[in-house]
Amino acid sequence: MGITSQSTGSNILNDMFKIERASPNDKIIAFAGNPNVGKSTVFNSLTGLNQHTGNWPGKTVTNAQGKYNYKESTFILVDLPGTYSLSSSSAEEEVARDFICFGNADATLIITDATCLERNLNLVLQTIQMTDKVVVCVNLIDEAARKKITIDFDELSRLLGVPVIATNARDKKGFAELMAALDDISNESKVTNKIKITYDKNVEDVINIIQPVVKELVFEKVDSRWLSLKIIEEDESISETLTKYLGFNIYENELFISKLNIAKEYLKEKEISNNDLRDSLVSSILHKAEEISNNVVVYENKTYNDFDRKVDKIITSRLIGIPVMIGLLGVILWLTISGANYPSEVLVKFFFWVEGILTEFLYSIGTPQWLHGLMVLGVYRTLAWVVAVMLPPMAIFFPLFTLLEDLGYLPRVAFNLDNFFKKACAHGKQALTMCMGFGCNAAGVIGCRIIDSPRERLIAIITNNFVPCNGRFPTLIVISTIFFAGIALGPLQSLVCTLILTSVIVFGVLMTLLISRLLSKTLLKGLPSSFTLELPPYRRPQIGKIIVRSIFDRTIFVLGRAMAVAAPAGLIIWIMANVQIYDISILAYCAGFLNPFASLIGLDGYILMAFILGFPANEIVFPIIIMSYMATGSLVQLNDLSQLREILVSHGWTWLTAVCVMLFSLMHFPCATTCWTIRKETQSLKWTMIAFIVPTVIGILICFTFANAVRLFELI
Repeated sequence: MGITSQSTGSNILNDMFKIERASPNDKIIAFAGNPNVGKSTVFNSLTGLNQHTGNWPGKTVTNAQGKYNYKESTFILVDLPGTYSLSSSSAEEEVARDFICFGNADATLIITDATCLERNLNLVLQTIQMTDKVVVCVNLIDEAARKKITIDFDELSRLLGVPVIATNARDKKGFAELMAALDDISNESKVTNKIKITYDKNVEDVINIIQPVVKELVFEKVDSRWLSLKIIEEDESISETLTKYLGFNIYENELFISKLNIAKEYLKEKEISNNDLRDSLVSSILHKAEEISNNVVVYENKTYNDFDRKVDKIITSRLIGIPVMIGLLGVILWLTISGANYPSEVLVKFFFWVEGILTEFLYSIGTPQWLHGLMVLGVYRTLAWVVAVMLPPMAIFFPLFTLLEDLGYLPRVAFNLDNFFKKACAHGKQALTMCMGFGCNAAGVIGCRIIDSPRERLIAIITNNFVPCNGRFPTLIVISTIFFAGIALGPLQSLVCTLILTSVIVFGVLMTLLISRLLSKTLLKGLPSSFTLELPPYRRPQIGKIIVRSIFDRTIFVLGRAMAVAAPAGLIIWIMANVQIYDISILAYCAGFLNPFASLIGLDGYILMAFILGFPANEIVFPIIIMSYMATGSLVQLNDLSQLREILVSHGWTWLTAVCVMLFSLMHFPCATTCWTIRKETQSLKWTMIAFIVPTVIGILICFTFANAVRLFELI
């Protein structure tokens, strides 16, 4: 899965240390925090555009680095994965723990949420046990004030023994104090009086047995008390890392082994198992977090979260939670379909007006007919089609989807679907990765990193393609509008189209669950693991953030990728359609070869070939179909969808063809980008091929069964 010792390589910790300092004044800050605490907002506000992202060397875990200047120093923020603990039960937790402890950072900045401080203190206390160079940033103080939650920040700082800074990242309130605190704490001479967690007597006795020798061996490179606890826990993930960091293996020291055996014998006498020990350690930290929270947090309004609970009773209800979820999806799709029609028509007219100017210009300079066909009728018209068809729905769908994400609704979707995924022997977090796939299946595959179990992560990766990505939405929308929405008049057409598209998506979700269960009973046998899902508070949407994330980070990115692939595809299709052998085009030869098999699954040779040629990007499948049907091998100027329907019907399309194209669009091989991402995430060609084959075989079987059932019962 790309996170094992075999796949990560032996020099990962050495590579982690290679964060370049341009000058001795540069300071490296480990940037940590729970998910949903405004961590990204703080990071972006501090660093602005001076940042870059990548993967940890040898790890499929993303990191981001950003810089800002303060006084005479440059601070390099290393954004660690959002995590609830540092227990190293997942790749994200292991990366965060290793960098904080062994990454040679000058300080660690932990972002917490003022509205749920007690829960966040778990990570804070774990980190403070590892290092005293910590600054705690209590973010979202505006939300806390709105809910009438008061925090004594001075007392919190005194109890933790490290600086505590209150911030409102949206307005950059408290950032001056935050930067000053980081500058102060990162000085080598700065000494803090960090809190010490006291465990029960048996644990403390064991610590006292081995800590003296551990302290002598590691000097001050690692906190000896914390390391003693990890050794007692028998945390295997840290032993190899520790050896690389220290440059020697402490397990080869005879005195250390002697003391460790004494400690183990003590635990055995007290009948304390490893699980009992871990439970005791976790319980001690949680109790301390509760104690600190009770001392510093005052809830003036005891019913501050009643609104959230009332809303959650509706949208996470067993009875109506799923219908509400489907209804919201339908509303988003309806707004997308209704809102995209007019701008698409405007763009089509504009692009073909520009085409006329291009044509006149090329003819005026004596351009050969074949070159005009190649560049204008092939490349330009394909690009025009992709932009005109894709841009409007994306520009509507992505902001609406991001709005739900920003409001905090997507975790509720995961909550609603958790029981279904559990019955499918899959992980509940797969619901979140499935939602990511609506934007881009490659992004959904990357999102599978949040699933700790390698088996369940593979299931999520293989089945992610069963939900339609943004590149497939235009095809589904156009076909449902042309062949099915016509049964209604006026505004009802959009409603019918929405119902059909929603049904297709629900069918894709059902197939995801079905195939997940099938995989868990065959190739990837095992029981589903449990997990804790946080339902973050509902928050006021950040319109600016939504626009940036949806338009710039998603819409333009996906559109740019589609155009980059569509341009050469248009070139190739035009050549195949216009180069003839014995008066038959290469395109016709290929379509004729594929036609017998395509007919069995309700398609034709041109449609099947369009899916094959559209492997680089799903966005270009439908444009290829239209180009293939044209005698000139180029897109015609379409003023409205009725003309497009006439073209399709004249080439043998029926309602059965339309349904089979929609089904095969929903279930077929992932695009090239997604396949490449799967290969990178799994570090396995085998699982990449399985992820390619499984949806394709399922799509063929579904289309074959449906098409031949319709023919058998003479429904067409």
